[in-house]
Amino acid sequence: MSRKRIIIMGAAGRDFHNFNTLYRDDETVEVVAFTAAQIPDIEGRRYPSELAGKLYPNGIPILDESELEDLITREKVEEIVFSYSDVSNQYVMEKAQLINALGAHFTLAGSFPTMVKSSKPVISICAVRTGCGKSQTTRRVASLLLEAGKKVVAIRHPMPYGDLVKQKVQRFETLEDLGEHECTIEEMEEYEPHITSGVIVYAGVDYEAILRAAENEADVILWDGGNNDIPFYRPDLSIVVADPHRAGHELTYFPGLTNLLMADVVVINKIDTADAAGVNEVRKNIAAMNPRAMVIDAASPLFVNGGEKIKGKKVLCIEDGPTLTHGGMKYGAAVMAAMKYQAAEIIDPRPYATGKLARTFERYPGIGHLLPAMGYGEEQVRDLEATVSKIECDLVVIGTPIDLGRIIKIPQPSVRVMYELSEIGRPDLKDALGEFLK
Repeated sequence: MSRKRIIIMGAAGRDFHNFNTLYRDDETVEVVAFTAAQIPDIEGRRYPSELAGKLYPNGIPILDESELEDLITREKVEEIVFSYSDVSNQYVMEKAQLINALGAHFTLAGSFPTMVKSSKPVISICAVRTGCGKSQTTRRVASLLLEAGKKVVAIRHPMPYGDLVKQKVQRFETLEDLGEHECTIEEMEEYEPHITSGVIVYAGVDYEAILRAAENEADVILWDGGNNDIPFYRPDLSIVVADPHRAGHELTYFPGLTNLLMADVVVINKIDTADAAGVNEVRKNIAAMNPRAMVIDAASPLFVNGGEKIKGKKVLCIEDGPTLTHGGMKYGAAVMAAMKYQAAEIIDPRPYATGKLARTFERYPGIGHLLPAMGYGEEQVRDLEATVSKIECDLVVIGTPIDLGRIIKIPQPSVRVMYELSEIGRPDLKDALGEFLK
């Protein structure tokens, strides 16, 4: 019997999970290739045979998405499975129609068939866009569970950019584990805050194997979602974060709307810095699309140790990379701190950008006068360090979730911006967790 030939379009995360849960042992299907987008330098590798299973003794090639049209024709591909996130609905349908025009089926995998069921209670924290404030929401939920005496394990959405076999199941309990697993800046930004607050983190590639390992030491599994993807695990409580700075995106981005429709709780974050019209629009859209959801108002106040140093200074603002790139945000915590503490000027880093960082600005011209802390690999980290060292400024304002000075040399004086979730009024997250804890 001939096997249906398919390609999985992805970005080194959801694509691998869809393969593992839907196709790895399916003898009626042959996955010809993965195509890669969004993340630099992940194409040109293979999904290894050790993870791909007995049907793929040579593994599966990972190719650049620009080759997709040629691949469909050359490899006689019948179906394309779209498997990445934080893209507009318009973008998804443009891809669908291109693929239809080439004669192939276009598929969006269902949520439940790709959600692994846990033997332990699961709380998922997801968002409608990258950069909504999901990470601080996750930390707040973890702290409430710890206060209630629960052993919490956070499982983070995948970011496997290294040796995929070695990254099959990763466990992080100490900061030293970050170095042992050769984590990128993007990975450290997500794992380090959990570790410093006493929460063990799991991540990797094979998310059923990861879950089974985590279940051995957890009372509660906390799914720490990424890139506004839907959860990999079937949640018992679904919490979704929305951003009034990008009001309306909760209806027009994939799969953010899916998350909104499935949510038990929706957190409207950043109310303290958004305008009333944006907050009201998000509130109206939640009521229209998911009236059963509990809605929690929240802020993400900034904390800057030595913030008074910013006043009157020429500053370089370094922000979280993915939030600025495919997240589409025009500013982050560092810029907010520079404005709050009355910096004289925010230096434009673009004339100084080196190597891959220069190409990031070319690909995402809307970033503007901010420096994204891109660090998907050693070369990007070196380029980031070289760029910072060339910029003449009085002070560097660091808005990344990690202590960037631990990773790169920053010759200028610097201050670090911290931010945590703070609920406004009732209901709050303690209310949302009440029935769950019972």
